[in-house]
Amino acid sequence: MTESAPPQEQSLHALYRDHRSWLEGWLRRQTGNAWDAADLSQDTFMRVLTSSQKVADIHEPRAYLLTVGKRLLNTFHTRRSLEQAYLNALLQLPEHSVPSPEHRWALLETLQALDELLDGLPALVRRAFLWSQLDGLGYREIAARLEISERTVKRYMAQAYEHCLLMDL
Repeated sequence: MTESAPPQEQSLHALYRDHRSWLEGWLRRQTGNAWDAADLSQDTFMRVLTSSQKVADIHEPRAYLLTVGKRLLNTFHTRRSLEQAYLNALLQLPEHSVPSPEHRWALLETLQALDELLDGLPALVRRAFLWSQLDGLGYREIAARLEISERTVKRYMAQAYEHCLLMDL
């Protein structure tokens, strides 16, 4: 890194140089896999690069990287769990009904995008929304399943729609 590089770039380079190995080691212990750890480490530094936080303003770099890394690790585990549930569902299908690998990939990508879109919603709101949108259940059926009032289901649906609209902006 040359001295003529902008200070932000110099700071990012120093952060990467000083902490990448440590972060990758921690992620390797969490995932049990060097490849996933390397990917998550790179994703962590990309998040730092694209965040509004100036690298020079990070006073506790390991704590900051660990926080970002934990969030990405949580997303990683959620995606793996979602992928495994999908693959298990495929095993239940008759052989002639199993989608092609390309179609499975597209479906899995869609499921992951939906999971990301709904991330942050309370569990009951998320469940009500998914039952409505994917299973076609009416508010009365959802209310009965969740043991809540229809009015609460309406409030949950409004909350879910608002969340989706704000996330799409």
